[in-house]
Amino acid sequence: MGSTRLPGKVLRVLGNATVLAHVVRRAQRASSIDAVVVATTELPQDEAIVEAGLALGVSVFRGSEDDVLSRYYLAAKRAGADVIVRITSDCPLLDADVLQAMVARFLAMHRRGTRVDYLSNTLTRTYPRGLDVEVFTFAALERAHREASDAAEREHVTPYIYRNPGIFKIERHTNAVDASRYRWTLDTEDDWQLLQRIFARLGGHRDDFTTREVFDLLAREPELAAINSHVAQKEAGHPS
Repeated sequence: MGSTRLPGKVLRVLGNATVLAHVVRRAQRASSIDAVVVATTELPQDEAIVEAGLALGVSVFRGSEDDVLSRYYLAAKRAGADVIVRITSDCPLLDADVLQAMVARFLAMHRRGTRVDYLSNTLTRTYPRGLDVEVFTFAALERAHREASDAAEREHVTPYIYRNPGIFKIERHTNAVDASRYRWTLDTEDDWQLLQRIFARLGGHRDDFTTREVFDLLAREPELAAINSHVAQKEAGHPS
């Protein structure tokens, strides 16, 4: 709830549900996902997140506001997860097919005996910002939690992993077509204006429209993408 640029953004109502609800529902559509956990802070203001998560029927974990790496580690440990998928809750256009393809690729590599600790579609950007997915092992998360000391590595969960390819086996997931110019995440009012228009045109009473439908809409109405094309991402030590 304490977003610096857009406070309370994940509980804004977009179409027929909150932003958080859209993210949770889209993640749940990926068949490889066994459980969705909302990992929020222990701050009083985030009690609203807890209530929203429980209302959606998913587990909620509360941890440190600043040491998000420890929050992720403890949440994954409590859930008994051996593979973790990291999704940020401000991406209501999350593509379950992309998520599913990445998890399937990750698991297939392990079945073949090919080592992979971390798979991401953000290290080399070809997908719209807002379709971000990171997949990594609990072992990699545990080591990062144990060894990371830099403040940015503690705050942003995965930098210690992808900054250390000598320790971890890193894989990149890319799209056949470079669509990285699009911004479909929610961090500013202009982002909100774009997402509202997308949901108004495609959503109605449904929230399962596809990435292909969004691309087709923006091809028909290219002025929509211009709404937030000037927004600079708030970087946090991530190569994205």
